Amino acid sequence: MRFPDDVLAAEGRIRPYTRETYLDCSPYLSEAGQADVWVKCEHLQHTGSFKARGAMNKLLALSDAERSAGVVTASTGNHGLAVARAAEVVSTRALVFVPATADEGKVAAIRRLGAEVRTHAEDSAETEVHARDYAAEQGLAYVSPYNDPLVIAGQGTVGVELARQLDDIDAVFVAVGGGGLVAGTAGYLKSVRPGITAVGCSPENSAVMIRSLEAGRILDLPSRPTLSDGTAGGVEAGALTFDLCRELVDERVTVTEDAIADALRGFIAAHHQLIEGSAAMAIACYLATRDRWQGKRVVIVLCGGNIGAETLKRVL
Repeated sequence: MRFPDDVLAAEGRIRPYTRETYLDCSPYLSEAGQADVWVKCEHLQHTGSFKARGAMNKLLALSDAERSAGVVTASTGNHGLAVARAAEVVSTRALVFVPATADEGKVAAIRRLGAEVRTHAEDSAETEVHARDYAAEQGLAYVSPYNDPLVIAGQGTVGVELARQLDDIDAVFVAVGGGGLVAGTAGYLKSVRPGITAVGCSPENSAVMIRSLEAGRILDLPSRPTLSDGTAGGVEAGALTFDLCRELVDERVTVTEDAIADALRGFIAAHHQLIEGSAAMAIACYLATRDRWQGKRVVIVLCGGNIGAETLKRVL
């Protein structure tokens, strides 16, 4: 990929269809770590997560023939919502494959946006392989959740906004599943502000990309249930994001389920806003390393807000 050119092209393409989410100073988190902490509110993006950016960029970049034929994707929820909305915007059909473990509320929301939903497998990595194969067999465009330069560039527009909104950022904490958000955001920010530290965040129960980076190769690892369901699952073999994360992610942090739940409760109590487990997980990673960032200016990307009612009741 070409940073910053690919991301700036995505910014121009998607701007009429996405929100520039606001960047909010968090007195609660600043006090907790004796730092200047800001939160990037992607939980207030269209469809409730940053995924709206990459999906929109991909569908807008398709040819007229590709768009008219319809698109296929795989998702645990947020990416499916984003693709369904993008398909609605460009007036095409979307088929979303989900794993059996996908949140029922997110699946229902995907259907409400007009997409067809089919269930396949338990693990999201298996679902992705099946969806990609199906798209190839049917001659349809496949919209990867992360393994696509157009999707990565779209997610990187978070970085464009951050660079516009705040000077002198020392570190940015980003949730890592397949790696598209951290690759795009860090790739752009480092191209315009090389001194920024990119921190990749994952739950201990499903840290496939983090463990793969530590091993130097993409690993096939099981994932246990996690509140950070938006980052759960495996990483596709040969994923573009692996090499990008290896180059761009400076530090890696994993946290327990108890830490994620504590971060979720703390943020809701302090900010009176709902975020999902993957966003709380990034907060938990900051809190786990807070001593490292005293006196620094830190941004935490709140990647989504699509938390199920039952999950919220259980955590609270």
